[in-house]
Amino acid sequence: MGILNPLYTAVSWIIVQFHSLFSPIFGKNSGWSWGLSIVCLVVVIRICLIPLFVKQIKATRGLQALQPRIKEIQKRYKDDRERQSQEMMKLYKETGTNPLSSCLPILVQSPFFFALFHVLQRVSQNKTVGVIDRDLVNSAQQAHIFGAPIAAKFTDSAAKIESLGADLTTVRIVTVVMIILMSASQFFTQRQLMTKNTDPASLVGNPFAKQQKLMMYAFPIMFAVFGINFPVGVLVYWLTTNVWTMGQQLFVINRNPTPGSPAFKVRQEKLAEKARKQGKVLLPDGKLMDQAEYDAQQAEIKAQAARRQQPTRLTKSQRKARARDEAEAAGADAEETTDADTATRNGSGTPARSNGAVKGSTARTPHSGARNAGPRRQPQGRKHPRKK
Repeated sequence: MGILNPLYTAVSWIIVQFHSLFSPIFGKNSGWSWGLSIVCLVVVIRICLIPLFVKQIKATRGLQALQPRIKEIQKRYKDDRERQSQEMMKLYKETGTNPLSSCLPILVQSPFFFALFHVLQRVSQNKTVGVIDRDLVNSAQQAHIFGAPIAAKFTDSAAKIESLGADLTTVRIVTVVMIILMSASQFFTQRQLMTKNTDPASLVGNPFAKQQKLMMYAFPIMFAVFGINFPVGVLVYWLTTNVWTMGQQLFVINRNPTPGSPAFKVRQEKLAEKARKQGKVLLPDGKLMDQAEYDAQQAEIKAQAARRQQPTRLTKSQRKARARDEAEAAGADAEETTDADTATRNGSGTPARSNGAVKGSTARTPHSGARNAGPRRQPQGRKHPRKK
């Protein structure tokens, strides 16, 4: 008994249950019954993977937020790979981020993909597998999707295709169309993730972004190359899961986009416009507040900022320059006052004296604060007799 036999049994059991559900509607040997059973298998698996998808989104955004710190570690320890790895693992542990979480949905889904591939391969070989007995094998071999048997492949020979009751040209046309749709859906999903749901600033010099861009072109090419070896039923499975991923990604972009991304800005603008029509304001944290309350809050914030505002602190050179300017201005004012005093005394016949205290008098030089108040008044006292 092989290790994967329980998985083969689980996949075949799910397909048989849905086949029994659709058989009364489309017929037991109808391609729609078997094709829709495979589609429902995808839906069941993807519903079970929703928690992992949520974890994938959180891990991807966590890695994007850590990119500046990752770059710093790479730059600091660029010559020591071992220390760089240690610091990176330490960073992931501190922040609770797991880089492998972004790959979990693909890793978990891969065993079901190979199990379905094995089940359809056994059907094409006219062999039973899991819970699919001989009667169901004969029914599956007669099932055609758009004229192509679900167990047929692009690389099958004309004789094998004829044994399945189909035409080689029809099978190749159907498989090529499915491969193109599968690759296109994969490319579109990855492209909308890069262009709409990623912060443009985080793409500059970001190795993670370079890997995503490489995957955007590499995965569709891989699907196109390996798709010719997949049975039609497997192509239906992979096309369905790609369409599911694309729809799931669109839902996330519209409802919970990455902060800073173009989709986030568009959503914030829509929410702000909706809030404005309701007389409210959208806050940065996504909450709503009445316009009047918001205006009052902003006015209070401005008032508090004005009260807390301190005078600008000058540098040492600026303080020296200001002191020098004040000293020069004080000297100029003193000189103007001296000239005015001299002119006043000469006009009244009093000999000119130097600036300072007059001997035998209590008159003093005016304070610098009164320099611009006008000419100093002569002190009241006894006039000296005029010399003849």
